[in-house]
Amino acid sequence: MAKRTRYPGRPSGRRPGTNRPLKAPQTRTPLAPVTDPGVDLAPEVELPTGAAAVARTAGLTDVEMERAAELEAEVTARERAAIAESIRRRARARSPEANVLAGDVNAPLSVRAAHEYAYVARDVRRILLTGGLMVVILAVLAILINVMGVITL
Repeated sequence: MAKRTRYPGRPSGRRPGTNRPLKAPQTRTPLAPVTDPGVDLAPEVELPTGAAAVARTAGLTDVEMERAAELEAEVTARERAAIAESIRRRARARSPEANVLAGDVNAPLSVRAAHEYAYVARDVRRILLTGGLMVVILAVLAILINVMGVITL
């Protein structure tokens, strides 16, 4: 039985290909080492000085591995120091009284409200300051226009 639609002449609104199954990502297979004795894995290259140089294909030397370990240890130490500093900074930011008030469930509602809504008092002060400044500007303009007659309308 076909699906009923509200408007029979209209398409269903689904885009073609939206329900296609996802393809698994193709993984590359590692190259197998060449075991043919006739193939030279490290070809010699002629240098301008006349000496022959052999290209390395084996991997890292012990010196390079030691240097990589040193670099990794240095980066790890920096990360740990940064994490420790951020933890210390967060601990310093919290005051002891804020920890007590925030964690005290038995504190009266007025104490918790005063702690949680301290920003409301700050905003009300800013609003009153802005309103007072606007009233002062309006009074100065009224004196300049009406009393002194600086601007005639």
